[in-house]
Amino acid sequence: MQRRPIASPGSGRVSARAMADKPGIHMTYRPAPGQLSRWHAADRTGERMMVKKFQFGLVVRGQAEHGEDISRRFQETLTFVRLADQLGFDSVTKTAHYSAYPYQMLQLVPMLARFAAEAPRMRLNAGVLLLPLLSPLHVAEEFATLDVITGGKIILGVGLGYRDVEFKAFGVPRAQRVRRFEANLEAIKRLWTEEKVQMKASHFELDDASCLPKPLQRPHPPIWIGANADAAVERAARLGDCWYIGPAIEIAALGRQMDLYRRALDQAGKPFPAELPMRREVFVARTRAEAIRLCAPYLGAKYKAYHSWGQELPDDDSGFDQEFESLIGDRFLIGSPDEVAEQILTIHRQLGVNHLVMSTEWAGMPESLATETIEMIAKELFPRVRQGL
Repeated sequence: MQRRPIASPGSGRVSARAMADKPGIHMTYRPAPGQLSRWHAADRTGERMMVKKFQFGLVVRGQAEHGEDISRRFQETLTFVRLADQLGFDSVTKTAHYSAYPYQMLQLVPMLARFAAEAPRMRLNAGVLLLPLLSPLHVAEEFATLDVITGGKIILGVGLGYRDVEFKAFGVPRAQRVRRFEANLEAIKRLWTEEKVQMKASHFELDDASCLPKPLQRPHPPIWIGANADAAVERAARLGDCWYIGPAIEIAALGRQMDLYRRALDQAGKPFPAELPMRREVFVARTRAEAIRLCAPYLGAKYKAYHSWGQELPDDDSGFDQEFESLIGDRFLIGSPDEVAEQILTIHRQLGVNHLVMSTEWAGMPESLATETIEMIAKELFPRVRQGL
């Protein structure tokens, strides 16, 4: 892929020297030419087609603080999704947790169905479904239905889950989560691609079970596997269409994990994926200091909660129990449009990420600030990134 010269940040373009010198970016993997700007989508025949374009996704949490008016928050969320569609975001992601105290959390599947009506242009991502807790037949039929509702634009994001309160509430031993995850995912793929399925696992039996209708996308909707730990990254290579890189892994660790992912792909006899998504916490303002000041009360509170939940991270990660400015340093994309564009382009070129899924608003954030943020991202960040590709 031939690269154009890139001017300096002051011109709205991003310099290669600035990216190379960016503190905290220590990644070693560089994909081969031609692997950087492709992604899967569904055309009207249901087949996946290849499109050469860097994608910008938006996370919509559907999350509110305890005691907040959830009906008002829901209406604000719909307004937010409609605006994102108008601004040119390519996908919308809904997150998932159960028993999410101290937050109220609207659930993933009904929210995605509603988003399909509000944002008909965007792809819709389940980011991520806690697969070991669920019935594979139920998931297969729900997401086949969602694929029909969305006109073939659904993405199935799945993960192991890590919170004891969720496993206990569903009656699923946490020690069985990997085995259940793998069996459930195999069953879902078979239900989507076979007329009738015979399969027995420790926790279910499919006896000539069927999933009708089938998804519109062929052979099935893209399967993104969320993974933080090294073993999960290897599992994503083996079982998924791609590794869905999580929002909180330190960037310094990602080069090592990408080498691990590529080796696992080679062992599985699979090519580097055409679409490589990464989720990140993103916030832009006129200066980095202003961006930190504006987002810290909401983003900081989120990671205090996640620390208390015991979210899993790579062994070489510094963890969440630290001051906010230390926490964000090598983890989140926060700063001016020029600074954040530099960070995105570095990640794109070093890792091959071509679908950036951005979390830009958090529980408690005023609607006006959330709206201003995505407007600035679309109008000032998108062009800088696209000019630098």
